[in-house]
Amino acid sequence: MILVQNLKKHFGAVKAVDGVSFEIADGRITGLLGPNGSGKTTTLRMLYGLLAPDQGQVQVDGADAVLEPRNAKAAMGVVPDARGLYPHLTARENIAYYGELQGLEGRALEQRIENLARELDMQAFLDRPCKGFSQGQRAKVAIARAFVGDPQNLVLDEPGNGLDVMSNRGLRQYLRGQKARGKAVLLSTHIMQEVAALCDEVIIINAGRVRATGSPEDLMALAGTDNIEDAFVRLIGTDEGIMA
Repeated sequence: MILVQNLKKHFGAVKAVDGVSFEIADGRITGLLGPNGSGKTTTLRMLYGLLAPDQGQVQVDGADAVLEPRNAKAAMGVVPDARGLYPHLTARENIAYYGELQGLEGRALEQRIENLARELDMQAFLDRPCKGFSQGQRAKVAIARAFVGDPQNLVLDEPGNGLDVMSNRGLRQYLRGQKARGKAVLLSTHIMQEVAALCDEVIIINAGRVRATGSPEDLMALAGTDNIEDAFVRLIGTDEGIMA
């Protein structure tokens, strides 16, 4: 479980994140939505320890992300917006490196990589250097790297960017499997089809504040619409936070 309490981050006079609170529960997929400049990416970067908050707290399975960063990071698998692959290492080597950091080795690590390669359809480029990979190939390596240690909490920032239709279907199936295993999944995406297909709960952020939370159905009812995209557009324009 990931618990975010009164998170704030200012850059000079700009209030990028201004008192954000939410919970990512085990056994659920939670969507994080917001327009460009909403504070969504800054929130995610504080979640996985890339930025320190000015105020507030992030707890990952009870570990404080600021005071106990190693414990918090060990409990998370992260697919960041910038994939950050080592270009001269192969896809297998990129994944293995992160697996070793998580304490995997030997046959157990090899088997884990093979399973992920099969599930994400990576066999054709698994042993090629990552330099020159397509956007979709880079995304798959970043996803496999995040999942190799089998973390309890998964944080994914636009994981479907660059993936083809079949790869996106495979990713959705994989995330449903993680949910069934009791994992806490936070999915940041601009693709409303993914939200409707996957998310048990949705958090809408705009201007650094939470504007609405609830199931897709709750948010559509709140906004008076019959689809999640129209609900999103209406709810980001509200002047005050709305809790569904």
